Amino acid sequence: MRIMGLDFGSKTVGVAISDSLLITAQGIEIIRRKEENKLRQTLARIEALIEEYEVTEIVLGFPKNMNDTLGERAELSLEFKEKLERRTGLPVVMWDERLTTVAADKAMMEAGIRRENRKEYVDMIAATFILQGYLDLRANSQN
Repeated sequence: MRIMGLDFGSKTVGVAISDSLLITAQGIEIIRRKEENKLRQTLARIEALIEEYEVTEIVLGFPKNMNDTLGERAELSLEFKEKLERRTGLPVVMWDERLTTVAADKAMMEAGIRRENRKEYVDMIAATFILQGYLDLRANSQN
């Protein structure tokens, strides 16, 4: 049993997977698409990863505005959540992702990754932060 974390963007989806003990999150890939509305291949790739890693639950980043309102990206994420649930049959938990991209950028800066290379990894690292936050909450609520 593993949990998948997703950072859904306009042209990419960062993907992270938990370990089997549900303690740590690891980024595994970034799914890229040419057009924002073309999701069939993206969903097919997510399904393949679900099968490969025996995923039983999905955590999807929820990009709320800083004032806690829902903007266009949040609405698109909710639509993506419905598509994921219909297509995979798995529960999808929405996770407040405010500042995860900032945190991912900061982590890469501290790791010495050059600015021009950060864009290459930011979505996968953001997915890792989203999933790790969820895993930490689960672990703390069980204590």
